[in-house]
Amino acid sequence: MKRCERMVDAGRRRFLSGAGVAAAGAAAATMLPAKADAAPTPARVNYPSNRLANVSQLKLNEPVDVAYPDKDAPGVLIKLGARVPGGVGPNGDIVGFSTVCPHKGFPLSYSKEDKTLSCPGHYGRYDCEKGGQQIWGHATQNLAQYALRIDAKGDIYAEGVDELLYGRLSNVL
Repeated sequence: MKRCERMVDAGRRRFLSGAGVAAAGAAAATMLPAKADAAPTPARVNYPSNRLANVSQLKLNEPVDVAYPDKDAPGVLIKLGARVPGGVGPNGDIVGFSTVCPHKGFPLSYSKEDKTLSCPGHYGRYDCEKGGQQIWGHATQNLAQYALRIDAKGDIYAEGVDELLYGRLSNVL
């Protein structure tokens, strides 16, 4: 029986070492920095525009109950009194958030003293002045903040959210 002279006996060790080198190269490629001029864009899921309230209905540091993107997604609008990330209005101080804890779905309550939304289930807290950033708790994401706009009449519209809403496998209606 004649053997092919070009046949290569790779063997298990040589194959595995080659696969290891390939995996290390792929991992290193993902660690390379992005272009210096590329600015990160905030994630946002667009929903149909929905009128939530009018600016005239808001009082300083008093939450107004709303629902967005549908009746099964409770939330609040809050006029905080100081410009904040994601804030709209003349002072950039009006924000909206989901009031369902992203950890286990407990209803959140607003604290006027420190302008946070708190969860009674596992004591999670979210800072309304910092875009719903988690201060304390077990959640793996920040609180879902609404993308808001205000029209010429002062009507406040929500047009999307920046995080996954609790209990949904995707941000699709």
